[in-house]
Amino acid sequence: MSIALAFFVQYAYPILFLWVLVEMLGLPIPSVPVLLTAGTLSATHRLNGPFALLAVLSACLIGDTFWYYLGRRYGHAVLQLLCRFSFEASTCVSKTENYFERRGPVTLLFAKFVPGLSTVAAPIAGQTGMPYPRFVLYDLGGSAIWALAYLLAGFFFGDIAQRSAPFFAVLGHFAVLIFVVMVLGLMFWKFWKQRRFLLNVRQQRLEPAELLKMIETAARQGNIAPFIVDLRHPLDYLPDPRVLPGTVRVSPAELTAHSAQLPRDRDLILYCTCPSEETSGKVALQLHKLGISRVRPLRGGFEGWRNAGYPLIDYVPPPVAAELSSSSAA
Repeated sequence: MSIALAFFVQYAYPILFLWVLVEMLGLPIPSVPVLLTAGTLSATHRLNGPFALLAVLSACLIGDTFWYYLGRRYGHAVLQLLCRFSFEASTCVSKTENYFERRGPVTLLFAKFVPGLSTVAAPIAGQTGMPYPRFVLYDLGGSAIWALAYLLAGFFFGDIAQRSAPFFAVLGHFAVLIFVVMVLGLMFWKFWKQRRFLLNVRQQRLEPAELLKMIETAARQGNIAPFIVDLRHPLDYLPDPRVLPGTVRVSPAELTAHSAQLPRDRDLILYCTCPSEETSGKVALQLHKLGISRVRPLRGGFEGWRNAGYPLIDYVPPPVAAELSSSSAA
């Protein structure tokens, strides 16, 4: 057994606890390879499976409780901070808020399996005012399901591997290398996926100054103004419910489901509150695939427009918003 593997076996439970805790605190370091390794070693009786599970659950509860209370106190500002650290920004806040809106605390039972969702589920639970005892119940249940899935997968792999002495010897010899390759491979895949998404968004986005000029030019010349869509979730309206002039509030799901009702004779501008325009960029790409070419995300989203000092107004639902909402309800 190599020195590194012997070190892991000796300090397995503190390593498991600290590694998972670091990921739960928001750093993009995958815990799956560590869980698989611990499961494999438990099959060879070098680790105690229940103790490994207890270490993981303790780390999950501490990390998730930390973000729960931050989300409860600081709301959306905490979610934006988390998204900046995450490699899964294309999933980010909006999708997680929609999960909570539809499924409530049940979301916590599968959150850790969904890229991006695991990062912001705890603070959104705090932001929505979920009672802490209920949060602990569902969070521990979800953490146990997640941890057991990978620990047992590693256990079954180790059980099969030890039945072949040559294969098990090779596995033990290259265990550290396999572990490093898994960790780096997962991190590279997430980075590449996020990088590709952001490149697509950056090719389309519109600067706030450009949009302001388009609105002013349309008003001055009597032309049709751009069709502006606010994709923010209702929770995002709490800090500032105002909107850009001429804006329609429509959820991403409603917008794509009723794309046939969107105007084709003018530019369609989307904005959200996610860092790097994740939600509006993703919806823009979906609408492009549906044949709507004149659609662009607003750079910086709502905050970028507001911080530039450009005009904001109180929201009055225009007829088209009511039509989209009524169609969705039907």
